[in-house]
Amino acid sequence: MIRLRLQGAPVVGLSFDLVARRLTVDHAGDPAELLERLRPLGYGATLLESGAVADAADRVDDAAQTDAAEARVLWWLLAINALMFVVEIGAGWLAGSAGLIADAMDMFADAAVYGVALYGVGRAAGVKLAAARLSGLFQLLLALGALGQTARHVLGGVEPASVAMLGVGFMALMANVACLLLIHRHRHRGAHMRASYIFSANDVIANLGVLAAGLLVMVTGRPWPDWVIGIAIGLVVLVGAVRILRLR
Repeated sequence: MIRLRLQGAPVVGLSFDLVARRLTVDHAGDPAELLERLRPLGYGATLLESGAVADAADRVDDAAQTDAAEARVLWWLLAINALMFVVEIGAGWLAGSAGLIADAMDMFADAAVYGVALYGVGRAAGVKLAAARLSGLFQLLLALGALGQTARHVLGGVEPASVAMLGVGFMALMANVACLLLIHRHRHRGAHMRASYIFSANDVIANLGVLAAGLLVMVTGRPWPDWVIGIAIGLVVLVGAVRILRLR
């Protein structure tokens, strides 16, 4: 919200210290103008100090380096999710698992999300917010698709292969834990990165559900745990999409 309020102001860079609730702004002009923009947010904005800095160029270079680091992380997330989509959709189809297919659709949605987020790196806050909302809309469509596929399995009485669910589900869990670790320290840099972090956290939850369902299918010999997790993943994706669309 702070980034959006300062959009259009003569600001070169922002540095957030969330624990100390302190914001350092590199800017031109009178700091009173920035305070007037921030006070309506109700965060108790006050000016601690203001003065000329000799290293403004270095700060701009640091911002450029940070954007480059964001882009590298997003490329890794895109590659990991695209690869796991191919693995899970094939395994889910062969194993007859609604849970794996739903998780594969979630992976595909995330790959598209990271591609959209790459577009937002280094751009204005308004562009980043638009990119985040577009990714949320895409995830909403994929959630409905996952729920529809699960309904087809329920109506057709498809029985999944539990061994495949466990093996591929564990691979997907490791991939998404890696994604979560990669995105963690970048999660406060704009709406597009917050969206990416929300998707990665949802994926870890979904993978744990697939593993639990695989164990239940193996123990009970019944397909209903796979159907339940397919529905659950679809709903998790749906809730995540709503959270992204509500970002401001």
